[in-house]
Amino acid sequence: MPAALRHDTPAVTRLRDRWRGWRDALLASASFQRWAAAFPLTRPIARRRAAELFDLCAGFVYSQTLAACVQLDLFETLRGGPCNVAALASRAAISPAAMMSLCEAASALQLLERRGAAHYGLGPLGAALLGNPGIAAMVRHHAALYADLGDPLALLRGQDRARRLAHYWPYALDRSGATLTRDDVAPYTALMAASQPMIADVVLAAYPLSRHRCLLDVGGGDGSFLAAAARAAPQLQLKLFDLPEVAAIAQERLTKAGLADRVTISPGSFYDDPLPTGADVISLIRVVHDHDDDAVARLLAKVRAALPDHGVLLLGEPMREASGGSDGVSAYFEIYLRAMGQGRPRSAARLRELLNIAGFSQVRVLRTRIPMIASVIVANS
Repeated sequence: MPAALRHDTPAVTRLRDRWRGWRDALLASASFQRWAAAFPLTRPIARRRAAELFDLCAGFVYSQTLAACVQLDLFETLRGGPCNVAALASRAAISPAAMMSLCEAASALQLLERRGAAHYGLGPLGAALLGNPGIAAMVRHHAALYADLGDPLALLRGQDRARRLAHYWPYALDRSGATLTRDDVAPYTALMAASQPMIADVVLAAYPLSRHRCLLDVGGGDGSFLAAAARAAPQLQLKLFDLPEVAAIAQERLTKAGLADRVTISPGSFYDDPLPTGADVISLIRVVHDHDDDAVARLLAKVRAALPDHGVLLLGEPMREASGGSDGVSAYFEIYLRAMGQGRPRSAARLRELLNIAGFSQVRVLRTRIPMIASVIVANS
């Protein structure tokens, strides 16, 4: 049973806490660490723990190595085949020695591979990134997050007034969207559009829309999810609701995609405005985790009011504890959303609670192909 759904008795909790206290004291002992590293049966575990700690310490270097490769378009450059360091260095306007260091670091991370003397080609992770352009877009926008994390304590104490990531997502500062211009919303809308195809694949594989007649996508961005839904379900009528300047971008994109006769665009803010009615399924794709509990409660109540009897809410986003074991998704979003200034990652159990409070029934968590990208909850009105 997932930890979030388990209800332990006080006695079980005390016993578990005592065991964890004993474990922590043992693992913190330098003499035990030396013994575990030497003893044949525990040596593999000790080495793995040491490697995990090193990865935590070196994680920023790993991410910046990836960022440098993305900013220099190294993966795209190597799409056609291996290249020598001198040519890569000349193209990037950095020294051959610096390029060699970058290529060696990227090779150690499986982003690149050595292909003979001073030649490098794509590694398995670099090649996979080419197939998911949304990842490169996310890496580029992380510059704002890294700037906010330059002093993590200032961020956690609320002393960092710049909040670069909040300005990247300007609706965190202006929830109504009344003051936001096209230039304000264009960067994050483009990022969401670049990463939406892999999200849409995961969500629509878990919950096909073929039995529905009309889909309203709330916070639908430039319409990328609606376009994917339209391809998957040709009979589906489409509606989109988002901030005015974002809705204008969606209108242009969906018209160019030949969907003008199937889509209705409604500008507005779910903080201030009711949601459009008429859809028998409403989607919230990567929307809920961006907002605090009170805002989510109001949003879910509005979704419930906009749905007919037996309508369906389709909720898709990364969720806490979805993958089991080490929860890197939660670690990432806890700090990311802190920098953004609102929202938090939630477990399926917490989302179920919020959905039940809003009046939804038959709340189901669906299995997805890649939970790290998105988990899916379906709830009936």
